[in-house]
Amino acid sequence: MTDHEEHEETAPASATDPRSDAELDAIAEAEVEGLPVSTDAALRTKPGAGGRFQGAIDAVLPRGRFGDQRDILGGAGQNVIGLAAGVLTTFATQVIMTRGLGPALFGVVTLTTQFAFIASTATRFGMDVANVRLVAILVGRGESGRTRPLVRTSAIIAGVISVLVGVAVILLADRLSTAFVSPTYHDQGVVAFDAAGVAIPFAALTWVYLGATRGLKIMRHTLYIFWIGQPLGWIAIAVVGWIFAKTAGVTAFAYAASWAIACGFAWWAWERETRGFDARTEGAGIPEERTGALMKFGVLRAPATLFAQLLFWIDTFVLAAYKSSAEVGVYGATVRTGQSLLLFLTSLSLVFSPFVADLHYRGEKDKLDALYKNVTRWGLATTLPILLALAILPGTIMRVYGPRFVLGASALEILIIGLIVPVIVGTVGFILIMVGRTGWDLLVYVASFVVAVGVAVLLVPTYGMRGAAIAEAVTLTLSAFARLLLVKRFVDIWPFDRWFLRLIPPALAGAVVMWAVHAVLAGPKWLIDLTLSISAGTLAYGVVLLWIGLKPGERATALALIRRLLGRTPNPPGPVAAG
Repeated sequence: MTDHEEHEETAPASATDPRSDAELDAIAEAEVEGLPVSTDAALRTKPGAGGRFQGAIDAVLPRGRFGDQRDILGGAGQNVIGLAAGVLTTFATQVIMTRGLGPALFGVVTLTTQFAFIASTATRFGMDVANVRLVAILVGRGESGRTRPLVRTSAIIAGVISVLVGVAVILLADRLSTAFVSPTYHDQGVVAFDAAGVAIPFAALTWVYLGATRGLKIMRHTLYIFWIGQPLGWIAIAVVGWIFAKTAGVTAFAYAASWAIACGFAWWAWERETRGFDARTEGAGIPEERTGALMKFGVLRAPATLFAQLLFWIDTFVLAAYKSSAEVGVYGATVRTGQSLLLFLTSLSLVFSPFVADLHYRGEKDKLDALYKNVTRWGLATTLPILLALAILPGTIMRVYGPRFVLGASALEILIIGLIVPVIVGTVGFILIMVGRTGWDLLVYVASFVVAVGVAVLLVPTYGMRGAAIAEAVTLTLSAFARLLLVKRFVDIWPFDRWFLRLIPPALAGAVVMWAVHAVLAGPKWLIDLTLSISAGTLAYGVVLLWIGLKPGERATALALIRRLLGRTPNPPGPVAAG
């Protein structure tokens, strides 16, 4: 049984329901105001079943009634853990590489590895997104057996295209190094671009298979394989390679090897999750799963994906054309640091995408609108502590990479202005794709790319890193608002409601505390300053968020979950108030 079928088959409470009218009213209020709260003792997990955390979740949000909410919250919960590890892993990777290679060589590595990743996003030909959308729809229709042939076809399409492009990059490595790498490091640039060509097909196929598992509404494989595993593999292989030669080429080939390993695990995860699906092929399928339709989808999606990645890195490539590799290295670390603002939004988008495809296909607009509002607000609420840290402690944060990287602090302050806008409007890009509006999505990307290049070429020669940051901030802001309006027009859903305003007091409280602690501790002991300032500000933000920023149902759910985890809920438990 699929999750939404299980949700739909849940029967309403009977007239003999022993719960009081007041308790039922509280549950109804929670269902309207936020996440529903269960007080049905019969649905609670037995002590020790599935662990204390699983038991607490089952008690507060039983799957029989709240399947979609459970899946989204479960994916989001995994994201919190996975992203925490992923951010730390990526951060550690950058710190080790910047300190081990220095700004110039790190600049070469940044250019070539990002070139490989950008190329892989285009050469997967939209098959990762097609898998998310079509797997979700087919499973929702009860035709799960059709998903395995679909994914095999999409993998062949992406594999052929990415291999051809990878070979072309290897053949053009000398010219690419001449165009983007300083003459001093030309030879290392050639080797690094060779490695990029090797990495492209492995990265493309990794995302094709991970997209398929996300279509099953399973997020953990993306978290473990992409967010955590690939960066860890990269740095581990690179450190071993540095024993023989600490060069950009060795580091880039370590990047390629990490993607090869990730690809193997992604394929294994898909095969493992779909064992037995071949036995269930009921129904005639949908037109979009045919090879011709997949190719047509890819024709629109591949350039859109390419432009999507270029928007985040075109300013870096323009900077490389005008400034030194050392400045590119500093700015590369700055961009990666600023993009931490998008990590939780990206992960929520990956979790939310199959729900968008499924609900839109079934015509459940009101449910989609409600989930969109909640997901957007959750994403912003989770991202605000990161925004505060980057805004209040930019120099201290960049100091982690080394003293020379503090020069990127002013560029970081500019970047975060544009990077927070996509978080505020939510998963608009993924929504357009999941409802089939890929042509409009491509149009926005093309227009944004033109703006990004124009502003960067205008400002970078004079203002260097700050000019590149302005180009990025302007472009991200305009493209986010354009997609927001398109989602409103075509899907008629909107992310904002009065509860967004409740996030202002927690943000102000966190900012004041973080700034005050930083003002006291600023000095040579920068690591203590960084740790305590962020910790104190985040704690203040969390307390005020729980007190003021959540909906009544959400606050009741959070408090009930905390009490269950602490073992303080009486047995049998009493009703949970809705706030």
